[in-house]
Amino acid sequence: MAFAGVRPAAAALALLAAPLALAGCDAPWSDDSDRVETAREFPPADRPVAPITSTKWSTEEARDRVNEAEDVMDSADVRPGMTVADIGAGDGYYTVRLAQRVGPGGRVLAQDIQPEVIERLADRVARERLDNVSLKLGAVDDPRLPAASFDRVFMVHMYHEIGEPYAFLWRLRPALRRNGQVIVVDGDRPIAQHGTPFRLLVCEFQAVGYKLLSYNDKQHAGGYLARFVPSGQRPRPDAIRVCKNP
Repeated sequence: MAFAGVRPAAAALALLAAPLALAGCDAPWSDDSDRVETAREFPPADRPVAPITSTKWSTEEARDRVNEAEDVMDSADVRPGMTVADIGAGDGYYTVRLAQRVGPGGRVLAQDIQPEVIERLADRVARERLDNVSLKLGAVDDPRLPAASFDRVFMVHMYHEIGEPYAFLWRLRPALRRNGQVIVVDGDRPIAQHGTPFRLLVCEFQAVGYKLLSYNDKQHAGGYLARFVPSGQRPRPDAIRVCKNP
């Protein structure tokens, strides 16, 4: 199975678009001039955005010593045969382990907004012969996921780097299958410290039509794990109520 418009990991990546810069800043936007054109029908976030400083939260060896990925996947109820997305996949720590968990009957789509990261991850996926993994270049305001395709969508230590959270989450929702879930792992700390205050996270998800399904303390994974599911209708972009940064 291949996703429409998605490159297999082993395929040539020479035709990737030019780098898409994250709309990071130290303060909320004052007007639309700093924003990508495709996001301007949505309200800007009333909060800063953390810059991308690394594709790694910690070393893979350190994370495996505390059984991070296995515990997170257990909490997210990831099972063989599922189709999952790893948003902001970076160097592929979760991509690789999700591929092993879902098995040959499942699929993993690894997404990132940095073409050079996708290229490195493609090399790893090919080297480790992960035939159930595909790659996708996303955008700051759109994960660009195929509709009705995913049982789980993971965002691990990257939510605070999303420059257009309302547009991003609004456009993410149609990608979920029936009973699909969005899994967020982040630190309950200020965005300036590369975390997302939990109250702010819940507010932003609720603003675009999700509800919180569960919360788990995951200090060994760097903070908390929150699961969200769609709830009700998506609001019109111009009806979204902006959350205040606590």
